[in-house]
Amino acid sequence: MAKGPKTQTKSGQWSKDDVKRLKVMFRRISTAEVASALNRSVGSVSAKAYSFRLRKTKKYLKSIGRA
Repeated sequence: MAKGPKTQTKSGQWSKDDVKRLKVMFRRISTAEVASALNRSVGSVSAKAYSFRLRKTKKYLKSIGRA
């Protein structure tokens, strides 16, 4: 049985542009949406955000019921 198309994600190094986009988007958008926009895995986005000590805003956390 044929499988559906596999979603391609980037691997390896982060470009300066990707890091800038991560820093702008991460605080106010779900990690899954950021990962999709950057064409990267959720784990990769989470790890990179952690390395920059990025946090979600209180407003975002409240909107998803976690604040």
